[in-house]
Order: sequence, then structure tokens, then C-alpha cells
Amino acid sequence: MAYNTNSTVSSDISTACSTSPSSIFSARSSYNSLPDKLISLSFQRRLSALNPLSTIDPASLQGRIKMSSLDGLRGYSQDHYAEVQQERTTDYVQESDAGGYQVLREPLWNKGLSFTPEERIQKNLSGLIPHAMEDVETQVQRCMKVIHSRQTPIDKYLYLSSLKSQNLDLFYRVLIDNVRELMPLVYTPTIGDVCLQYSTLYTRPEALYISIKQRKSIRTILRNWPNPNPEICVVTDGSRILGLGDLGVNGVGISIGKLALYTGAAGIHPSKTLPIVLDAGTANEENLRDPLYLGLRAKRPPPDVMQEFVDEFMEAVRDVYPEMLVQFEDFETEKAFNYLARYRDTYKCFNDDIQGTGAVVLAGYIGAVNLSGVPLEDQRLVFMGAGSAGVGVAKQMVEYYIRRGLSEDEARDKFWLVDTKGLVTWDRGDKLPEHKKYFAREDNEGRQFRTLEEVIEYVKPSALVGLTATFGVFTESVVRALKASVDAGGSGRRPILFPLSNPLTKAECTFEQAIQWTEGSVIFASGSPFSPFAVKSGDKPVTYWPNQGNNVYVFPGLGLGAILSKASKVTDEMVYTSAAALSESLNAEEVEKGLIYPHIERVRDASITVAREVMKAARRDGVSTLPEEQWNEWEEWGDIAMNKYIKDRIYDPLK
Repeated sequence: MAYNTNSTVSSDISTACSTSPSSIFSARSSYNSLPDKLISLSFQRRLSALNPLSTIDPASLQGRIKMSSLDGLRGYSQDHYAEVQQERTTDYVQESDAGGYQVLREPLWNKGLSFTPEERIQKNLSGLIPHAMEDVETQVQRCMKVIHSRQTPIDKYLYLSSLKSQNLDLFYRVLIDNVRELMPLVYTPTIGDVCLQYSTLYTRPEALYISIKQRKSIRTILRNWPNPNPEICVVTDGSRILGLGDLGVNGVGISIGKLALYTGAAGIHPSKTLPIVLDAGTANEENLRDPLYLGLRAKRPPPDVMQEFVDEFMEAVRDVYPEMLVQFEDFETEKAFNYLARYRDTYKCFNDDIQGTGAVVLAGYIGAVNLSGVPLEDQRLVFMGAGSAGVGVAKQMVEYYIRRGLSEDEARDKFWLVDTKGLVTWDRGDKLPEHKKYFAREDNEGRQFRTLEEVIEYVKPSALVGLTATFGVFTESVVRALKASVDAGGSGRRPILFPLSNPLTKAECTFEQAIQWTEGSVIFASGSPFSPFAVKSGDKPVTYWPNQGNNVYVFPGLGLGAILSKASKVTDEMVYTSAAALSESLNAEEVEKGLIYPHIERVRDASITVAREVMKAARRDGVSTLPEEQWNEWEEWGDIAMNKYIKDRIYDPLK
């Protein structure tokens, strides 16, 4: 009888559509001596034991099947790489020979409604564009009207990207003339959202995509770039995009956006820029599960394999484009420091996350110190965030104090770095990454400080710098404690607060919060833009002006200076000089407002100043390869002659 019962259950389970577990339980309801709950649990266990599918999660199983179907590399060798053998070279039509749609479909040549009647005849454009000529102001007005009609930043970015793919001159004219409004769309914060969705938004190639699977063909890939002899590239492996983590090949958006600013802010011709992504896989599980993901669907290789890949890339760049400046962008922290140290003395390269961020923050800090009322000997800085950007910024500031008469040890002792485990000390019990060791404290007498509040109470800082990519980490109690420590030093002193993380959703605090929590005394700079903040004071409102410590104030001018000086490498002196030059580029109105950076509308003026001083630094360091006669002329005639030389060589479209 028992056998028949079990076999019935087994039969019912195998044909679940005919009899449900609830009906089985109903048939056994005569066992009234056991509580219902115990009977239910007993039958659940028996059903699970008898049904081999009962413990399987269908959703999880479907996910694994989907992942398996997406894994096109499974079972293949992952350490053999063939060289691409191209059988022909690409023959491009020269601009002078192009006509009709050959002109209109090449964004470098298309001038839209700016073509003159003579050009329309010469290039066979009659009837291919409206029979109208417009001045540049009207064309820019039309573009801005379209932008204002779009509802989201991504939609506005997509329109700008479409414009860029059709008419580069008009795109850059719109950007240059409306830089305050459009820079947040072309770069941070919108570019972060673009990178997150790059594989979904993709419509056309805008970069070189170099897969580790084609590592033996890097020279071939570089030669496939259509514009000859690029002067600067921005390269990323997508492993640490802004504060968004590992985005893999989607991180190419950061290279594209950055180079748009090299052109918009410093006038490097767009045909001389080259965005690159090194696709070595990703640790981002969401990307690996995304059927639309455009990158290598594999985990990242070990560090030694990645190192070999980047070595091969740098060697290929030097062979194919020996004059090209390489800017590293958004590599994860350890790789960023390692690659910079490995290549900086043998290749023309720099890392904007480490050196550019350091320079732009140093420039702001120089101005902030002058406004703070705190003497140099009383300055103490706490850094919340000890990654590549945090350490890079702190090292630039160490150099600032050394140049003001302190020894290196005395300068370094002004800095306290805090990470997720607390104050970085030698004896806190964890293994410190190499880049953190320089600032590790050994004067803590065995005490460990686990929170930012504890560190501020211990250090009594005059400045607080945030590079954590964590929104709101500068709480009201933290900011008020900073103000209290500064106020304790005497009257007339002002706290320095730099929440520098991008995008806005990662900012350590807002400008409004900083003003309110310090009663307006703060000297503030952020990584992303904030609006001015007005506070009622008697009959008149008082307007407070934020500063944006955006790298765009430094890296375009630093790159332009390295290119125009024909520098064989980018030296520390060139980077430091870029910061010092930026700090001295403010005009009278900006100084009167208490700003520490120029208005963003004057970023091109600042870039010319930075480029000029970087060129001089390259000369001082003996790395400029310009003819001696050129330097003799500048050394005779000074900045006016050099400024003219720079302005004559920068791109200023439709002017």
C-alpha cells in the first residue's frame, strides 16, 4: 500500500498538469493527529526529494544558458594571436579632388550652409544643399534651438554627436561659443551616462578599437586610421571610468569626449586627434550578460599579460606615429601608476588622472591659499580618497611646498590621506598598495583613525579634498568640523573645501551645502559644475560663486604645449608649470569675485597661457626639439611673439 502511494505521488509529480500537490494533500487530510503545518512541511520535503527539478531556479538556469550562448570564445585557446593580413591599402580621395556627396559626407570638409557660391560650383554642390547661405551665427542659433528642444542630457548629447559626424566645423563652433552650457554634455557629467550605455547607443565608429585578440596587429590597426599623422591620442582600457567602475569597451566614450575638449578648449585640429580603447575584457558582469555589449566577452587577463599588451601598444605607436603624444585615461589605479612610471621617460606620454588632476587642483589650491588667510606654515591637508587621482594631486601639492622652501619630508608631513579603511598609516594592519606608501603616516603613535570625523579631530586641517567618487561623504558634521578647526587658528581664516569627484552624482557635497554649513566662509572648488548660490543678507542678496576644478583648464594646454614645443617627453616641470600658469591666468573681474579659476568661457585664453609656459618649461628641461633659431626669436621678442605663434596654429572654425 505504501508503495502504491509513493508511486502515485511519483506519477503525479511526473505529470504535474494532472494533479497538483494541493490535491494530494487534500486526499491525505484524514491524518488529523498531526498539525497542518507539520504535515505541509513533511510533504514539501518528500516532494522535493522525489522531484529532481524542485531545487532548480529556472531564472538562474535561463541566465546561465544565456551567458553560455553569448560566450563565443569558450573552448578556444586564449593565448595564441595571429596577425591580420590586409591585402590592400585604403585609397582615400583628397579634399581637392572631392566633389558632391564626397564633400558633404566627410565631416572634415562639409561646411554646410557656409559654402560660398564659388565653392558650390567648384565642388558640384548645386542642388545638393538648400539654395541659401547663412552666417555662422544663424547656424549656431539653429543648432542651439534643437538642443533646447531635447529633453534629456543623453538626447542632447546624441544630437551633438550627430552634428559632429556631419559637420565638424559647425560642431566645434557651437561648442566653443556655448562652452558653459555644452561642456557638461560633451564631457562630464553626461559622458558618464553615455559610457554606461555606449553599446546600446552605438551607431557608428568614432575611435580605434584595439582588442587584445589582435595584439599582433596593432600597427596595422593604427595605420587604418583615416587621418594621417595624428598629434595626440587619448587611450583607455575602460577599467575605471570616472567613478563608475569597469565599463570595458564602453569606456571609449571617455576618449572621444576628452579629445573633443582638446579641440574645443585648446584648438588642436580635430583631424590630429585619435581616440583609442584597448579592449582586454571586463570584470563588469552586467556587460558580460548584455547581448548588445560590443567588447570582448571575457574576464580581464592577469596583470603581466595586460602589461605585455600595453608594451606592444606603446611600441607600435612609436613606430607608426613617432610624434604623437599619448594621454592615458581612466586606467584602474595600480595600472595607472605603473604605466606612467614605466613609460614616462621613454615615450611622449602623461596620465591626466594623476598629473592633469594634480595640476588643476594645485592651481586652485595656490589661489585658495592666497584667499584663505592661513599662513603656509599652518596649512594642513586631509585627502578623502587615496587612489590614482588623490595621490597624484597630493604629490603635486608636495612640490608646491618644496618650491616654497620646505624639505620633501616637511612638505609631505602636511598631508594626511584617508581611504575606506581610515587614515593611511604604516601600522594599521593591511598591506598598502605601492602608490599609498609615500603618504603613509608613521607619527600616529599606534593609534588608528577609522572615520573622517576622527581624522579631522586629530589633524585639525585647513583644507579638505575629496576624490572618493562617493556622494555625500562630506556630511554636515564633517564640514562644520573643518570650519571649526580653521576658526580655532584665528580670525579672518577661511576653510578650503574641494569635493572633486565626477559626475555630480558622485560629488562629496554640493556647493549650497558648503555655503550653508560654513556660513559662507568656504573657498570651494568641485569637479563638476554647480550654479551660483544666493543668500539673503539684509536688503540685498549675497551671491556666492562656485569654482569648478575641471581638468579642462590644464590638459588641453599641457597637450598643446607639448605638441608645439615638439617635446620628446612630458616632464614634471612641464606639469607643474601648467598649474602655476593657470593660477596666474585670472583677470581682474574673476579676482574681484573671489574665484580661483577663470570663467569657463575663457578656457581658450587660459589654454594659450598654459601652452606657452609649458613650452618654456620644455625648453628649460632640454626636451624641446624645435629649431634653435625659433627659440632665439622668442627669447628676443618674448611672450607676444610666442602667443602669435600659438594662435596661428590653433583651430578656430568658421571665423
